[in-house]
Amino acid sequence: MESASMEKPSPDLLANEISLEMASSGKRLANYLIDLASFYLVVFMLAIVLGILYPTLFDYVDNPGGELIDRFLTLLLYGLYMGTVEALFKGKTLGKMITGTVAVNEDGTPITGGTAFKRGIIRAIPFNALSGLGTPCRPWQDKWSDTLVIDIKKSILPAAE
Repeated sequence: MESASMEKPSPDLLANEISLEMASSGKRLANYLIDLASFYLVVFMLAIVLGILYPTLFDYVDNPGGELIDRFLTLLLYGLYMGTVEALFKGKTLGKMITGTVAVNEDGTPITGGTAFKRGIIRAIPFNALSGLGTPCRPWQDKWSDTLVIDIKKSILPAAE
Protein backbone atom coordinates (compact mmCIF):
# COMPACT_ATOMS: atom_id res chain seq x y z
CA MET A 1 0.00 0.00 0.00
CA GLU A 2 1.43 3.41 -1.00
CA SER A 3 1.32 6.34 1.35
CA ALA A 4 -0.42 9.55 0.36
CA SER A 5 2.91 11.39 0.25
CA MET A 6 4.13 9.15 -2.60
CA GLU A 7 1.18 9.91 -4.88
CA LYS A 8 1.59 12.12 -7.93
CA PRO A 9 -0.08 15.53 -7.77
CA SER A 10 -3.43 15.60 -9.46
CA PRO A 11 -3.74 17.46 -12.78
CA ASP A 12 -6.14 19.86 -11.02
CA LEU A 13 -3.39 20.97 -8.63
CA LEU A 14 -0.98 21.57 -11.52
CA ALA A 15 -3.64 23.55 -13.40
CA ASN A 16 -3.83 26.01 -10.49
CA GLU A 17 -0.09 26.74 -10.50
CA ILE A 18 0.83 30.21 -11.70
CA SER A 19 4.16 31.83 -12.41
CA LEU A 20 4.36 35.46 -13.52
CA GLU A 21 7.52 36.71 -15.23
CA MET A 22 7.58 40.51 -15.39
CA ALA A 23 8.36 41.99 -18.80
CA SER A 24 11.91 43.25 -19.16
CA SER A 25 12.72 46.96 -19.13
CA GLY A 26 13.60 46.68 -22.82
CA LYS A 27 10.19 45.27 -23.70
CA ARG A 28 8.50 47.93 -21.57
CA LEU A 29 10.42 50.65 -23.44
CA ALA A 30 9.49 49.08 -26.77
CA ASN A 31 5.82 48.97 -25.66
CA TYR A 32 5.95 52.64 -24.72
CA LEU A 33 7.55 53.76 -27.99
CA ILE A 34 5.22 51.67 -30.18
CA ASP A 35 2.14 52.79 -28.25
CA LEU A 36 3.21 56.43 -28.33
CA ALA A 37 3.74 56.25 -32.10
CA SER A 38 0.33 54.59 -32.59
CA PHE A 39 -1.30 57.27 -30.40
CA TYR A 40 0.24 60.11 -32.42
CA LEU A 41 -0.76 58.41 -35.68
CA VAL A 42 -4.40 58.17 -34.53
CA VAL A 43 -4.38 61.78 -33.23
CA PHE A 44 -2.80 63.03 -36.47
CA MET A 45 -5.45 61.30 -38.60
CA LEU A 46 -8.23 62.57 -36.31
CA ALA A 47 -6.81 66.11 -36.43
CA ILE A 48 -6.80 66.07 -40.24
CA VAL A 49 -10.46 65.00 -40.34
CA LEU A 50 -11.48 67.54 -37.68
CA GLY A 51 -9.43 70.27 -39.39
CA ILE A 52 -11.28 69.66 -42.64
CA LEU A 53 -14.71 69.55 -40.99
CA TYR A 54 -14.09 72.43 -38.53
CA PRO A 55 -11.31 74.69 -39.89
CA THR A 56 -11.30 77.05 -36.86
CA LEU A 57 -11.23 74.28 -34.24
CA PHE A 58 -7.49 74.54 -33.56
CA ASP A 59 -7.28 78.35 -33.42
CA TYR A 60 -6.94 78.20 -29.62
CA VAL A 61 -3.30 77.12 -30.01
CA ASP A 62 -2.39 80.60 -31.32
CA ASN A 63 -3.89 82.29 -28.23
CA PRO A 64 -1.99 82.93 -24.98
CA GLY A 65 -1.90 79.71 -22.99
CA GLY A 66 -2.96 77.71 -26.04
CA GLU A 67 0.15 75.54 -26.02
CA LEU A 68 -0.41 74.64 -22.39
CA ILE A 69 -4.02 73.71 -23.13
CA ASP A 70 -2.81 71.68 -26.12
CA ARG A 71 -0.31 69.76 -23.95
CA PHE A 72 -2.94 69.10 -21.27
CA LEU A 73 -5.45 67.84 -23.86
CA THR A 74 -2.77 65.62 -25.43
CA LEU A 75 -1.95 64.03 -22.05
CA LEU A 76 -5.65 63.48 -21.35
CA LEU A 77 -6.28 62.02 -24.81
CA TYR A 78 -3.24 59.73 -24.41
CA GLY A 79 -4.62 58.39 -21.13
CA LEU A 80 -8.07 57.83 -22.61
CA TYR A 81 -6.61 56.20 -25.73
CA MET A 82 -4.41 53.80 -23.75
CA GLY A 83 -7.24 52.93 -21.35
CA THR A 84 -9.63 52.27 -24.22
CA VAL A 85 -7.15 50.09 -26.12
CA GLU A 86 -6.23 48.06 -23.02
CA ALA A 87 -9.92 47.63 -22.16
CA LEU A 88 -10.88 46.50 -25.67
CA PHE A 89 -7.95 44.11 -26.06
CA LYS A 90 -7.96 42.69 -22.50
CA GLY A 91 -4.71 44.19 -21.23
CA LYS A 92 -2.92 44.44 -24.55
CA THR A 93 -1.92 47.39 -26.68
CA LEU A 94 -0.24 47.37 -30.09
CA GLY A 95 3.15 47.46 -28.37
CA LYS A 96 2.24 44.59 -26.04
CA MET A 97 0.94 42.52 -28.96
CA ILE A 98 4.22 42.97 -30.82
CA THR A 99 6.45 42.25 -27.79
CA GLY A 100 4.38 39.34 -26.42
CA THR A 101 3.39 41.01 -23.15
CA VAL A 102 0.10 41.70 -21.38
CA ALA A 103 -1.12 43.71 -18.40
CA VAL A 104 -2.67 41.52 -15.69
CA ASN A 105 -3.73 41.88 -12.07
CA GLU A 106 -1.05 41.01 -9.52
CA ASP A 107 -2.61 37.55 -9.11
CA GLY A 108 -2.32 36.89 -12.86
CA THR A 109 -6.01 37.30 -13.67
CA PRO A 110 -7.02 39.47 -16.65
CA ILE A 111 -7.62 43.15 -15.96
CA THR A 112 -11.12 44.59 -16.15
CA GLY A 113 -12.18 47.55 -18.27
CA GLY A 114 -12.20 49.72 -15.15
CA THR A 115 -8.63 48.75 -14.30
CA ALA A 116 -7.57 49.42 -17.90
CA PHE A 117 -9.04 52.94 -17.73
CA LYS A 118 -7.41 53.52 -14.35
CA ARG A 119 -4.04 52.54 -15.86
CA GLY A 120 -4.72 54.86 -18.81
CA ILE A 121 -5.60 57.89 -16.68
CA ILE A 122 -2.51 57.36 -14.51
CA ARG A 123 -0.46 57.49 -17.72
CA ALA A 124 -1.78 61.04 -18.25
CA ILE A 125 0.09 62.26 -15.15
CA PRO A 126 3.08 64.37 -16.24
CA PHE A 127 6.43 62.57 -15.89
CA ASN A 128 4.73 59.17 -15.52
CA ALA A 129 7.04 57.77 -18.21
CA LEU A 130 10.01 58.54 -15.96
CA SER A 131 8.48 56.42 -13.19
CA GLY A 132 9.28 53.35 -15.28
CA LEU A 133 13.01 53.87 -15.08
CA GLY A 134 14.82 51.40 -12.91
CA THR A 135 14.97 47.69 -12.40
CA PRO A 136 12.54 46.10 -12.11
CA CYS A 137 10.44 48.37 -14.31
CA ARG A 138 7.29 49.17 -12.32
CA PRO A 139 5.81 52.53 -13.40
CA TRP A 140 3.00 54.29 -11.57
CA GLN A 141 0.25 52.78 -13.74
CA ASP A 142 1.33 49.34 -12.47
CA LYS A 143 1.89 50.27 -8.80
CA TRP A 144 -1.24 52.36 -8.33
CA SER A 145 -3.57 49.93 -10.11
CA ASP A 146 -2.08 46.75 -8.57
CA THR A 147 -1.19 45.34 -11.97
CA LEU A 148 1.86 43.90 -13.72
CA VAL A 149 3.00 43.71 -17.31
CA ILE A 150 4.19 40.17 -17.88
CA ASP A 151 5.99 38.25 -20.60
CA ILE A 152 3.37 35.81 -21.91
CA LYS A 153 5.81 33.11 -23.08
CA LYS A 154 7.72 33.04 -19.78
CA SER A 155 4.62 33.06 -17.52
CA ILE A 156 2.11 30.44 -16.45
CA LEU A 157 -1.27 32.11 -16.04
CA PRO A 158 -4.20 30.88 -13.94
CA ALA A 159 -6.62 28.58 -15.71
CA ALA A 160 -9.67 30.32 -17.14
CA GLU A 161 -12.79 29.69 -15.11
